[in-house]
Amino acid sequence: MDDINTTKTEITNENVNFETRLNLTPLLDHVSSIKKELETVIVGQHKMIDQLLVAILSNGHVLLEGVPGVAKTITAKLLSKTLNIGFSRIQFTPDLMPSDILGTSIFNLKNSEFEFKKGPIFSNLILIDEINRAPAKTQAALFEVMEERQITIDGSAYKLETPFLVIATQNPIEQEGTYRLPEAQLDRFLFKITIDYPKLDEEIQIIQREHLLQDHGKLEAIKTILSAVEIKAYQALIKQIRVEQNLLEYIARIVVNTRENAFLYLGASPRASIAILNAAKGFAAIRGRDFVTPEDIKDATVPVLQHRVIVSPEREMEGITSSEIIKQIIETVEIPR
Repeated sequence: MDDINTTKTEITNENVNFETRLNLTPLLDHVSSIKKELETVIVGQHKMIDQLLVAILSNGHVLLEGVPGVAKTITAKLLSKTLNIGFSRIQFTPDLMPSDILGTSIFNLKNSEFEFKKGPIFSNLILIDEINRAPAKTQAALFEVMEERQITIDGSAYKLETPFLVIATQNPIEQEGTYRLPEAQLDRFLFKITIDYPKLDEEIQIIQREHLLQDHGKLEAIKTILSAVEIKAYQALIKQIRVEQNLLEYIARIVVNTRENAFLYLGASPRASIAILNAAKGFAAIRGRDFVTPEDIKDATVPVLQHRVIVSPEREMEGITSSEIIKQIIETVEIPR
């Protein structure tokens, strides 16, 4: 007994090796390379870049919101340059028709048959600039394509190539000539990312970089990092990230709290719960872990929920935002141990 007691070793973090079940090294290398390319042009905005990468890995669409001039469009273009996939940009205007996005059937005089001419939506990464400038009829054209990755025209269904991701931009300040996005459409965006003004030191760095560019374009030196095959492989890998049962319950409690909160007129749907789950897996992966932690869930919750809930009119008049209420909910829900 004495020998056993004297030879007993104390288990500490130093002598326990934690090995990941999944090989995330190639993914982390690619994520690091993409960040490096984006940061050659984008100053700061590290949180936004992480969220965009998580959206790609989680196969989710992104709504970028910010005032004009904070690099919403250029960010989407830069991201597309780092990915070896098809890219299409659609400028939304009040007179835009669904056929301008999806395509249309044209009568071919040679064979006396109608032929379907594909629209710009038939690509891999779609940048929709100023999405809130198109009316409801045009917005409705995106419902099926964003959720099911297919469109139906003249009774025929057309599947879109994977990966298929939409990055949409909108200006929250300008109201004239804009339309409020339907709640059903907002629910199809994985993230709503709010881009703020840069800090003073970041502003100085932006001006310095622009001065040094001279006649060189911002996109010219950006390298291609990821292919379509690699993106699909990483999206499949992300789904294998482990999530403990108590963390699934944690996600559910947060979402249910949005439905019971007196400050919110509309709570989040079950689709939001699934979105938090998928986004949390993405955050875990880019941090080099094959398991989700409460911090991953917290980081995913605000960008996933802030566009899916509606603040009650009384609280909105007081200037309280949905993101502030969601942060309060996160603080009140007990963290699993």
